[in-house]
Amino acid sequence: MFGLSIIDIIVIVLYFVVIIWLGVRASRRIKGEEDFFLGGRKFGKLTSTFASFGQATSADGPAGVATTTFTNGASGIWSALLMLFVTPLFWITSPWLRRLRIITMGDFFHERYGSRLMSGAYAFIGTIGMMGLLSVGYMAVSKTALAMTSKSAEEFTAEEGVEYSAFQRLQDLEDRDFEDLTEVERSELEELRDTSPKGLFSHLNEHLVIWCICILVIVYTALGGLEAAFYTDMLQGVFIILLSVMLLPFAWAEVNAMFGGSGIMNALGHIHSQLPESYFDIFGSPLVMDFTWYYIATVALVSGITVVVQPNQLVTAGAAKDEYTARLGFVTGTFMKRIVTVLWGVFALAAAVLFKDSLSNPDFVWGHATKELLGGVGLGLVGLMLASMMAALMSTADCLMLTVSGLIVRCIYTPLFPNRSQLHYVWAGRISGGVFLVGAALATTQFDNILQVLKFIWEFFVIFAAAFWLGLKWRRATRAGAWASIVCTFALFYFIPLILAFFVSDIRENEFLLKETEGRIVEMQYTASEADVRESEMALASEGESSRGELIEVGDRINKSFLLPSRSLFWSKGIGTDDTGQAYGRGYPYLEMALLDMAGFNLQANSFATNETIRLLVRLLTPFGILVVVSFFTRRDDEKMLMRFFAKMRNPVASSGRVRTDLEENPGGDGRDLLLFPDSDWEIYRWNRIDAVGFAASCLMVLGVIGFLYFMVGLGG
Repeated sequence: MFGLSIIDIIVIVLYFVVIIWLGVRASRRIKGEEDFFLGGRKFGKLTSTFASFGQATSADGPAGVATTTFTNGASGIWSALLMLFVTPLFWITSPWLRRLRIITMGDFFHERYGSRLMSGAYAFIGTIGMMGLLSVGYMAVSKTALAMTSKSAEEFTAEEGVEYSAFQRLQDLEDRDFEDLTEVERSELEELRDTSPKGLFSHLNEHLVIWCICILVIVYTALGGLEAAFYTDMLQGVFIILLSVMLLPFAWAEVNAMFGGSGIMNALGHIHSQLPESYFDIFGSPLVMDFTWYYIATVALVSGITVVVQPNQLVTAGAAKDEYTARLGFVTGTFMKRIVTVLWGVFALAAAVLFKDSLSNPDFVWGHATKELLGGVGLGLVGLMLASMMAALMSTADCLMLTVSGLIVRCIYTPLFPNRSQLHYVWAGRISGGVFLVGAALATTQFDNILQVLKFIWEFFVIFAAAFWLGLKWRRATRAGAWASIVCTFALFYFIPLILAFFVSDIRENEFLLKETEGRIVEMQYTASEADVRESEMALASEGESSRGELIEVGDRINKSFLLPSRSLFWSKGIGTDDTGQAYGRGYPYLEMALLDMAGFNLQANSFATNETIRLLVRLLTPFGILVVVSFFTRRDDEKMLMRFFAKMRNPVASSGRVRTDLEENPGGDGRDLLLFPDSDWEIYRWNRIDAVGFAASCLMVLGVIGFLYFMVGLGG
């Protein structure tokens, strides 16, 4: 049925019976808002660790890494490993989030700046951002489900057969050295890239999969709240780890079955010999324009600053019983995700050997590989993987649903409808959370692929980054400065571009805005592998032989040419072509880049990665600059409000979660001895032994993960 065995379907059904039972069980303990939104703030280290891992590991994790690595080689692992370098920062920020003693991140803006309207604005914009984040998971799990229920060639319709043939031709041209292609073949390659023919067709409808998951999440999360969400996080976390590790030996065994031999080292040797050497460049691969070292560094900086501002970051830390639990659980769970990410990438390299000629859309690789490698075992492992992927999405969806419903209820609904019962607000949260899940499902249709959504999430929360960070660390930051930063950033980078894109009829065909980077050929030097030798043989045997003229051998030093295609300067989703051949911009325009180009910067001469780096830095620095300038020229905020807020931040949370009685009675001036610069406006705290040791250990873990990445990718080479 639907390309799945009966035992796979039984496993899926049983899995979700358990999930719904957890929701019903947890629902019996909900008495008020804190129980529903933060689970009563009672979770210990183990639960917090797996909650952090589950929140960080949605269905987009394995599917996303497999997609980018399958397409781009080892450097594609950075699509999910970019946050590695800022993970030690979480050791410091997690206690801050717990110390805020708030239910939602929107409460921060009310307490720090004394503005309920700012809190409501954060709730509204944060909901949009969380819809984008959840849409990554929706997209990943739907692609995986489609791949697991794919049709065989005999089941194709006539139209599907023609499209599949076009896909195979595209794969053939992509695998050859660009310099060895004739002019006709180069034109054919460009045309096929534009049409992007499919190579996989499924028994299922993608939208139906998304809506089924959406409904199931609404049912059990609305019942059980955060407690149910955390329990499912633990369950799916265990299964994702087990199945991620399980896929590797199956993939390696299949590689050995295809090329001979046995054992892990033999399989890894085959992978290195069958893939071009460029596939093993961890930094700077010519195959991946998006992940140069400087772009990786910039995204790590931007995402490290914005991720703490995301509404969902407060949930795991805020639900812990104390600060040490918050920081240990968050950092440990996050590092677990980093290590598993490396394994996903290593698996994708094996999948590239096994399936590169049979997959059109790399978004399908995780599901297709699962079906091919585990389907023959007959133990329901395909069903278990699909159920685990769906549970991974649902564990993220339920946390985000609770995060957003808490934002809406606390920051928008309660001010409009005050003095209602606790259960009234719980039900308001359930309804608003359901609306959010439906909105996220609709948002999924607005992106072409997983990477587009990831980029949107990495940068969206720059809107509130300056107001949060400077509000937390600089007493001179004013309400007026925060408002100026939020409004100007949102207007320049999102609101005005979207208005122009939707309401100015000819802007998409504007000649200036259709400018692209200059396509260029990049040459790299490698040691020839068996894959390079086969490619050379094909080139010499094809019509229009290579001008290089001689066959290469394994181990030779060779130069390879790579075509870096033109990319749009100013449109978020690139440039498309309509039925009449007219080019048009897709998505929304990057006004900041258009202004830079008009100011005399020759962006066309830059690489795509360089332009993306510039764009991200502009988006990051603009809100901070606006807030600082405006704050200096406006009156300071109410001193009593500031003292109450900062005195709370200077006092750790005990297991009871309460502030000391003397602090509640007389907040003024308390805790100033903890400040590194007590006579300034900067709230920089002195580190204690736990801060220093934990941060140092986290930095060592970063080096360990990078070493593990190099070790795993280099094995067999």
